[in-house]
Amino acid sequence: MEQKFCFTISELGTCKVLSPVALSKRIGDAISNYVRDDEFIIYDLKAAHNETITFDRRHLIEKAGPREKIFFKPQKVHAAIVTCGGLCPGLNDVIRAVVMALWYQYGVHKISGIPFGYRGFLPKFGHDLITLKPDLVKDIHREGGTFLGSSRGYGDKTSEIVDTMEKHNINMLFTIGGDGTQKGSLRIAEEIERRGLNAAVIGIPKTIDNDLSFIEKSFGFETAVSEAAHAVNGAHVEASCAVNGIGLVKVMGRESGFIAAYTALGTRDVNFVLVPEVPFDLDGENGLLASLQRRLETRGHAVIVVAEGAGQEHLEAVSTEYDASGNKKLGDIGLFLQERIKNYFHAKKTEVSMRYIDPSYMIRATTANPIDSTYCARLGTYAVHAAMAGKTKMLVSHVNDVFVHIPTELAISERNRIHPESALWRDVIEATGQPYLMR
Repeated sequence: MEQKFCFTISELGTCKVLSPVALSKRIGDAISNYVRDDEFIIYDLKAAHNETITFDRRHLIEKAGPREKIFFKPQKVHAAIVTCGGLCPGLNDVIRAVVMALWYQYGVHKISGIPFGYRGFLPKFGHDLITLKPDLVKDIHREGGTFLGSSRGYGDKTSEIVDTMEKHNINMLFTIGGDGTQKGSLRIAEEIERRGLNAAVIGIPKTIDNDLSFIEKSFGFETAVSEAAHAVNGAHVEASCAVNGIGLVKVMGRESGFIAAYTALGTRDVNFVLVPEVPFDLDGENGLLASLQRRLETRGHAVIVVAEGAGQEHLEAVSTEYDASGNKKLGDIGLFLQERIKNYFHAKKTEVSMRYIDPSYMIRATTANPIDSTYCARLGTYAVHAAMAGKTKMLVSHVNDVFVHIPTELAISERNRIHPESALWRDVIEATGQPYLMR
């Protein structure tokens, strides 16, 4: 039976202010229309023959976009933007989009940037708010990283964060970040609610691993795959030009192997993809090492792509430490595999030429490609429309090719991961030729 999810979006109150965004309410007049609060999409598009489908309002996803009436009076808004966690292509594009939409579409002229993530809210770090205006941010999308700076952690300092928001009369907060950031975002919104404040908290999903639930594609993901493909191309050239050449490329993906999977599909030069969702053995007839040996014997070279979270069970000391964002610290599977592969073939007196490439931080720090940049601009603009309409405790997302509102609590409920029996993993197996199971 299909699992039902509650997609109801929290609202601060009734929208009574006429929006300064001049659109149409009529169809057929060649002017874009406002989005109504009774416009929804279906989450699960699967259907069976002769199936009768009924829709409950709670199980439909609210469409994003500008409303005819809004909750906030623009001249009374003090909006703030914060970027948290690791770097990701497109952060500056989102910041720019939020500022431009607030300023030019709604006439909001009090916009602040929070420096260095949630720690920028905390008085003990002594950071000042950054005044954001169009002239300051108009070119930042041409640069990698985040104009505001970023850091991990401190999202649990909820009371202090909301104290700072009250001190500066911030009544609109845009949180740009992944799972840890949005967990903090939800806590902030709940504290605001407990204090009886009228402040909107809108999340913009940033996770280069593409692992937030109900987020079909997080920004920066396409750029990451494009950049990882360059590394794979280099590894393939090196491997194919050497005697028993092996190219090993490590990409990001702590718990979800989407970058590794799509890089393999995008290049068609990868022979083995190792992801956290699909365990593998190193030794034995069906293990990775024996499979790699057979590949070299038949084709003379091989390329392996491994996600950073894959194969952690093989490392001698599995870490029990966590970083400031609550992520488990990982061992370096790339260096580990490099050593094990070399030792395996040395013991068999087989000459191999090994090349190991880890482009992770180069990928994180690059600028967004045009597709991602466009996506970032639209996410930022839709986030502003949601905030001005008094929506809160939600993320802007893209589902079934439509921009929508997703409750934050739902998005952080579990990680989005590759299912070993999915069409995506089947396509990866077909593209690489690797065994379904290396166990």
